[in-house]
Amino acid sequence: MDLSKIKTLIDFVGRSSISELTVTEKDLTVRIFRSQPTAGETSADLARGQQPVAGASITLGPDELPTIGQASVISVKAPVSGVLHRSSAPGEEPFVKLGDEVTDGQTLFIIEAMKVFNKIAAPRSGRIVSLTEVDGGEVETGDLLAEIA
Repeated sequence: MDLSKIKTLIDFVGRSSISELTVTEKDLTVRIFRSQPTAGETSADLARGQQPVAGASITLGPDELPTIGQASVISVKAPVSGVLHRSSAPGEEPFVKLGDEVTDGQTLFIIEAMKVFNKIAAPRSGRIVSLTEVDGGEVETGDLLAEIA
């Protein structure tokens, strides 16, 4: 599935009233979702211009897992270009740190692209063995964000 198709799906979810869309093509599954406002988000937050979070997560197929020796390592790459956030808000703890154990589906980063907040989730459980230093800066599609072993 190419990036333009994924961007089109994200735009579709952003404009529609659906809350989640999952599309599988070959061994790649793209899940695009719109989060509901949490208890901490109020109508006043939305009035100040804070948008409800919409996001996307990418799940790689088993044949896309690179291996090093006996241990398999998976690269987590930026699915879209935008501003990378390693925490949910400025001054908050990052979602993950180098050496952290993560679970399948756990949020690792958020990439803000065109006022859409794309949650980047762990494609599997494991330990963070490599982590980008970028926080609050631009990333491009395909940039290496983390590696999980």
